[in-house]
Amino acid sequence: MRGYSAWPIVVPMKRILILGGTTEARQLAGKLAARADLAITLSLAGRTENPVAQGVPIRIGGFGGADGLAACLQDMRIDLLIDATHPYAAQISANAAEAAHETGVPIVALRRPGWEPAEGDRWTLVDSVASAVTALGPVPRHAFLALGRQEVAAFEAAPQHHYLIRSVDPVEPRLAVPDATYLLARGPFREADEHALLQEHHIDVVVSKNSGGEATYGKIAAARALGIEVVMIRRPALPDVASAETVESVAAMIDHFLEPAAERGV
Repeated sequence: MRGYSAWPIVVPMKRILILGGTTEARQLAGKLAARADLAITLSLAGRTENPVAQGVPIRIGGFGGADGLAACLQDMRIDLLIDATHPYAAQISANAAEAAHETGVPIVALRRPGWEPAEGDRWTLVDSVASAVTALGPVPRHAFLALGRQEVAAFEAAPQHHYLIRSVDPVEPRLAVPDATYLLARGPFREADEHALLQEHHIDVVVSKNSGGEATYGKIAAARALGIEVVMIRRPALPDVASAETVESVAAMIDHFLEPAAERGV
């Protein structure tokens, strides 16, 4: 009997599309990229001009709604969609859930838990940026807007306040208000530094989204220590899909979602 060499068994790589823009999305992409059986693509909306290096293939830009994302999932032959977008990216999350349902591609969301008020916090809870503008009141105040550049234009409706505005990229055009100071910075931000910043600019109110996580919590802790009010914008409602709160938890769920639907009990 002649000797022979068996052909190696080639296992097809599973394709995963991560909708990113968060620290957790980058961390998850790096963790999954270490697996030889997975092909990871990270999608960024393109709102940040100079995103942090990701270490995996990246696509930048929108999809054109749920239908566009569904077409992309089919064109790329995606086996699993991971929604690791910002907690306030409600429309993107809605599109992701709809596209996954339309195509039959399994979806899992990585959703970091929100912050909870602690003893000493002075939170005023509102449902929108417009409500946050109203919550500042008519009397001039020194407000720290830690919202990102996409949201701050609404505060032109309250030009009587003194604004400190921090963003990763420049706010363009700048607000049509008499007094605004702009800071360019990327987190994480230490509590001690935030404490000094609030004092330096005589801040008496912080306007923030409830983003969760540790990277930007410093301003909340600093406001508590200084007795400063925080106008906290509540999180929007998000689609009811399978989810986990940490990178490690999502990574541990990957193989389950890559199983055939019948084996997953779908």
